[in-house]
Amino acid sequence: MIRFEQVSKVYPDGTTAVDGLSFEVSEGELVTLVGPSGCGKTTTMMMVNRLIEPTSGRILVDGEDISAVDPVKLRRRIGYVIQQVGLFPHRTVLDNTATVPSLIGWKKAKARARAAELLDLVGLDPGTYGPRYPAQLSGGQRQRVGVARALAADPPVLLMDEPFGAVDPVVRERLQNEFLNLQATVRKTVLLVTHDIEEAVRMGDRIAVYGQGRIEQFDTPGAVLGAPATDYVAQFVGADRGLKRLSVTRIEAADLEQPPVARLDEPAGEATARLRAGNAGWAVVLGAAGDLHGWVSADALSTAGEQGTVGELARRMEAWVPLGAPLKQAFSEMLQHDAGWVAVVDGSRFAGVLTPAKLHEALRRSVDADARGVGRDEVDFDSVADA
Repeated sequence: MIRFEQVSKVYPDGTTAVDGLSFEVSEGELVTLVGPSGCGKTTTMMMVNRLIEPTSGRILVDGEDISAVDPVKLRRRIGYVIQQVGLFPHRTVLDNTATVPSLIGWKKAKARARAAELLDLVGLDPGTYGPRYPAQLSGGQRQRVGVARALAADPPVLLMDEPFGAVDPVVRERLQNEFLNLQATVRKTVLLVTHDIEEAVRMGDRIAVYGQGRIEQFDTPGAVLGAPATDYVAQFVGADRGLKRLSVTRIEAADLEQPPVARLDEPAGEATARLRAGNAGWAVVLGAAGDLHGWVSADALSTAGEQGTVGELARRMEAWVPLGAPLKQAFSEMLQHDAGWVAVVDGSRFAGVLTPAKLHEALRRSVDADARGVGRDEVDFDSVADA
């Protein structure tokens, strides 16, 4: 969808902002451009909508050389979100959101209907927020309006320049989550500029790590963190890149252990005998359909003797995550609940448990897989969990 072919930008004073960039962004892909201030990432993005003109090379959008396209018409078909949002203070939220559809000739009723639809999509009730003015909104709400406005004319390409940098960390994380959920629905081709490697890793399908005017590595977040291409990239992503990688490594079924299980309606005596036979100290408690209900200790079962059922003795399962969640989420649950393992569910069904040893193994497999260019299931090594 977006292709750079040997693109450079040299200013009249001889400063080279971008030097011979060549890369491609696929349709529906979110690529983050990350690097220190002055490295050329914003210049790269602004050349896509011709707010900055390249000195040499070609940029193609959907196969078309943008140098041959009227820049005003080009910008109206490319969404643009900036850090300070840039809403018109004298126009209502609804009219701000309808700006681009109105400029390209949509009838007023259609433009406003589309604006209301987009406000609802970004979590702002159009009946409540549509008549308000930007000054009446919080920073996070203004940022959502900015995203809605950029999407209003249904552009295939979305450019985002530090879009979440002007809000506090709590709001920033919520906006990032909301945008990722939105992207899963609308599937735009996105270039997102950030100086924050955490944000780049969290948001991007792929990451372009910038040095001075050049891309030092262009790869998936897992590969950038697990196998930095240069010493510069390794230094930029940080010595704690192994911890950062927890956020981009997903829990797979093969990472799980299968502990003893007991059923809700099972007599306590039967469950006790089974746990003793297996020398187990606890069991996961499941319903008839395999749904997770909690856990029960061998001591609690033994104390009950032959009285009651497992369901009457079960305790609430505090530490659990869905299959496919990041390892970081599982690790966080373990720490928050002081748990030695975390339950994993696939929909409503219990899938297994993730232990610290298995979490470590999953992380090692992921790093090795990216380094060798193979799948995680093809990586084999001696594991602490198997010792």
